[in-house]
Amino acid sequence: MLRHLILGVVFAAVAFPAHAADPNAEINRAWAAGYRAAATCSALWNGAGKPLDAIERDELTGIYPEIEADVRALKADIDDKAKSVSVTYRDDMPPRVAVWDRGEGCVTLPIGAKPGRVAGFLHHGRAMLDDQPWPIGDKDAIPPRPRGLTPFEQATMNLGGFGGRTSSLLIVKNGKIVVERYRGGHDIHTAQRTFSVAKSMAATLIGNAAYNGWIDIKAPAAIAEWQSPGDPRAAITTEQMMRMASGLTSDTAGNRSDAIYMGGASVRQWTTQWPLLNPPGTRYRYANNDTMLAVLSLKAALQKAQDKKNERSASIRRDTELDPGKFFDRLGMTRTFAEHDKDGDYILSSQVSTTARDLARLGLLYQNDGMWQGKRLLPEDWRRFVTTPSGPQPEGAFGYGAGFWLFNKSAGIPADAFGAFGNRGQYLVVIPSRQIIVVRQGYDDDKQRLDIAKLVAAIVAADGTAP
Repeated sequence: MLRHLILGVVFAAVAFPAHAADPNAEINRAWAAGYRAAATCSALWNGAGKPLDAIERDELTGIYPEIEADVRALKADIDDKAKSVSVTYRDDMPPRVAVWDRGEGCVTLPIGAKPGRVAGFLHHGRAMLDDQPWPIGDKDAIPPRPRGLTPFEQATMNLGGFGGRTSSLLIVKNGKIVVERYRGGHDIHTAQRTFSVAKSMAATLIGNAAYNGWIDIKAPAAIAEWQSPGDPRAAITTEQMMRMASGLTSDTAGNRSDAIYMGGASVRQWTTQWPLLNPPGTRYRYANNDTMLAVLSLKAALQKAQDKKNERSASIRRDTELDPGKFFDRLGMTRTFAEHDKDGDYILSSQVSTTARDLARLGLLYQNDGMWQGKRLLPEDWRRFVTTPSGPQPEGAFGYGAGFWLFNKSAGIPADAFGAFGNRGQYLVVIPSRQIIVVRQGYDDDKQRLDIAKLVAAIVAADGTAP
């Protein structure tokens, strides 16, 4: 069945000339078409999926002002059978297309690409673990409730007082969910885009590889495009990229990566081209490229592990594949989808969809210092490593470790608190000393933003086990 989604104005009213006078308008329209295709695809089929009117309200508002009008004006053709979304933005170019896979979410094809087979899909399903006990599944996730409101519930009753547009709030204390709240149309299986919370997921995958001896994060990253004689980028380490201290330049502050996120450009094509601007390890510059390059380094290290002599068995090859879904399923994060480009390289700086409970499961892995169900998945000192600042630091209210943000400047919050932060109000906060995990998802915009430090401080103040 072919569905049509028209938002804002009817398609016939949007007359796109073959050649507009403003080149920025042309590329912005192409970005907008890619954004609409990707956001619609992910929201429709990742997790429990969302209805079209909710996609319009949540995913297609509050975005970059230079593309939002076009995003809302364009029409999306949705093919339920093929699990694809096509958006026509010019009459002399192929539509922008995003295609869904049941194991890995959606892939956005490049500008000008015609729909066809997308390389890199593993074509596997995901585990179904809902009936198993929490935290692997959802059974007994919430302990018996006392009468009346708990201190945690009282502290977070007025979510509007903390700012932003909250879609989910989840608090875990001593391994059990003590607060769980969703806006209308969302539930425990509604997946949202993580934005930069994905960077912390990338750091976790790298940590798992480090525990297994497959990558040395302090060694120069094995980026093939940097290995020609005399290329100074060959000295950049995976750790420096995890700490946003690669020294590479980027096109914008924050490095928006529109060509990948909205244009369908390949990760490798876009991220490996930038020249060195500062000595590695000497300057903090938040950049999506650094995380995507760190994942390319991980992929190269895993390939090297596959190629080692005496490790040719099928089980070894399977264990050393870069397969985020397989790792997430071990944690019960069965509705977390790490998406990749057309060549199979994961966009683990932003393009991940997940649920509030799945984020809490990731938090429990760190709460338990890398142990999961009696098995170690991360090195013994990994939590300390990712939460310890080293070298240059960002200005502002929060410090930065290696893929995680630090609350080391926040009053009323324990010094060991750390978190994964994402655009539009996506947060996972872990406080090991209090056995508290906070998950907040939202649809914030420039006018409405959550004060995460204020929220966490209120939750800490409500904790009855405070020293």
